[in-house]
Amino acid sequence: MKGPLSSLKILDFSTLLPGPFASLLLADMGAEVLRVESPSRLDLVRVLPPHDGGVSASHAYLNRNKRSIALDLKKAEAVAMVKRLVADYDIVLEQFRPGVMDKLGVGYEALKAINPRLIYVSITGYGQTGPYRDRAGHDINYLALAGIASYTGRRESGPLPLGIQAADIAGGSLHGVIGLLAAVVQRQVTGQGQAVDISMTDCAFSLHGMAGAGYLAAGVEPDMENQPLNGGSFYDYYRTRDGRWLSVGSLEPQFMQQFCAAIGRPELASRGLSQNPQDQRALKREIEMELEKRDFDDWCALFAGLDTCVEPMLRLSEAVTHPQLSARQLVTDVPRGDAPPQPQIACPIKFSGGLPAPRHIGAALGADTEAVLRELGYSTKQIGELRASGVVA
Repeated sequence: MKGPLSSLKILDFSTLLPGPFASLLLADMGAEVLRVESPSRLDLVRVLPPHDGGVSASHAYLNRNKRSIALDLKKAEAVAMVKRLVADYDIVLEQFRPGVMDKLGVGYEALKAINPRLIYVSITGYGQTGPYRDRAGHDINYLALAGIASYTGRRESGPLPLGIQAADIAGGSLHGVIGLLAAVVQRQVTGQGQAVDISMTDCAFSLHGMAGAGYLAAGVEPDMENQPLNGGSFYDYYRTRDGRWLSVGSLEPQFMQQFCAAIGRPELASRGLSQNPQDQRALKREIEMELEKRDFDDWCALFAGLDTCVEPMLRLSEAVTHPQLSARQLVTDVPRGDAPPQPQIACPIKFSGGLPAPRHIGAALGADTEAVLRELGYSTKQIGELRASGVVA
């Protein structure tokens, strides 16, 4: 079976998380992704624990369905190979700081001169322009500068590091895929490619979907626990008697009425509509007291049969086996040679025409170098010479 993106061929120069997660989605949907990796500069994800069968579980997941070629781009022969590949692989994904690919001789302008249809996607922390373009950063820095951390946390304890990399993935990976596919659609009309500049900070900033609109239009500054959806209302997490947690999102009147009736306090429902912060804080204290009277499993059994927007806060081990996620087939077994298949998170995008089955976990460094060189027309002797000179590995 071919996936919906089977016509796309992508050269992926990225490492770590943002670029590889983007190309994982593309590969899962059928795109042919060839990773161009350095034989001397190790991708840290390859050694990141935990390991399964000697292979990093993160690398095996993020790089499934992709091939790998090991090239030393500091050598002219390797740059020449990339330029030959660009005639066929007409999409490039890279994640270096601005200017690095230019110095290597494989920047947008150099490759565009070879193939005007080239789509060149660059994912960086701060973008290709601006005073921070050359500055180092990580997910926590992008969320801080974008203003998201300023109202994510508790007033008493301050901002909270998120359990996932929101700026990396929601900012870099997902916006990178959107930009890439939009450029593909435009190329179908114009015949021309273009460069796509993805800043993780920019894209994190764009996630201020509601609070950002409120501040820019009405001057309302979001702060910790002062918004309806960030702990400033009863919409929150509540501890049960045995130390587990429930999520309560019963915002609409019909849900609030059912929720309050279920906890034995129907008179509290009218307070849920109040916009007064004091009323909301008082309501939260009442809900806290009620939910701490019973254990987690008791509440789960009760709310399972009700339509109240109340759900348990699951551990990852519990989420993996939850009936809803199981029904959606969000865990898949991925082949890994002669070893037993490795369970991984499946592609979450569903198509009525289906998707091709996963082919393999992340490839070993340079696993497909020889095959790719043969596809380019190199002979056995030439490949041996390139190995001996350190151009390929």
